[in-house]
Amino acid sequence: MTRFPYDQFAKDYLQELLQPLGKVETSRKVSAEIREIDVYFAPTSPATSDKIELGLLGKIASAPVLIEPFRNAATIAEIRSCMNKLFDIFAQIKRQAKVDNNRVAESELPRLWILSPTASESILEGFRTSEDLENWEIGVHFLGNYFRTAIVAIHQLPCIEETLWLRILGKGRVQQQAIDELEELPPENPLRAKAIDLLLSLKTTLEVNQNIDAEDRDLIMRLSPIYEQKLAEAKQEGIQEGIQEGIQEGIQAERRKLIENLLRFRFGSLDTELTRIVEPLLALSPEEFTPLLLQLSREELLDRFL
Repeated sequence: MTRFPYDQFAKDYLQELLQPLGKVETSRKVSAEIREIDVYFAPTSPATSDKIELGLLGKIASAPVLIEPFRNAATIAEIRSCMNKLFDIFAQIKRQAKVDNNRVAESELPRLWILSPTASESILEGFRTSEDLENWEIGVHFLGNYFRTAIVAIHQLPCIEETLWLRILGKGRVQQQAIDELEELPPENPLRAKAIDLLLSLKTTLEVNQNIDAEDRDLIMRLSPIYEQKLAEAKQEGIQEGIQEGIQEGIQAERRKLIENLLRFRFGSLDTELTRIVEPLLALSPEEFTPLLLQLSREELLDRFL
């Protein structure tokens, strides 16, 4: 997959899922070289049920974080580049704290999360990563404490509900399995609808791109039945709305006919002045306008509704 469509999808996807929990910035610029952080997130409240629904992603988002998602396995140079952005942020925070005459503890600094569809043993060993299986899932690899960086090897994550929202950002069979699980969620799940809409938007972007690979085509094929289902649902909703609109139009036509007949019955004909009061009378229910038309004089009706 070309990098741009996936990058945009990943930023939009993470923004949609994290927005209810705090402040999300995408493409945040850092340093004089104008490097950009894909996603910078800061929670605005303590842990909530929203975080629980997001599982592992919600746990990651329980504190300020930089999130850098990759479509292809993050290389040594790309990981170092992400860490440079993190250190630039540290410098910004320290400078601001000095201006404000505050102190910033190490634990208050944001953590960098690199989301990589795969990660080789040589990469993980080269950065001296370690796992914390008592507190985190398999596939979450931490660098030394002072680096405040973790690499999530998405292909290593267990196929459980808690990891679903990260596995959506995976690749190949891992992503397709996650899409299967996404479809199985209850239709009323708001995160399901958001994720599917963003995936279908990605599908559309890929289809107009000339430079796609076999995995892109597989993803397009996997998303096509979901797209067709969405079209069918939209068409059915349109039919239902059309039926409802037709019923309402029919009711209004019958009420108009009733009002006009009552006016003719009372006053012999429907002249220009009486015609002008038909619309205001339509705003009333039959129980309200019928006694008025039968009891009020022509002058009283004109005074009241004109």
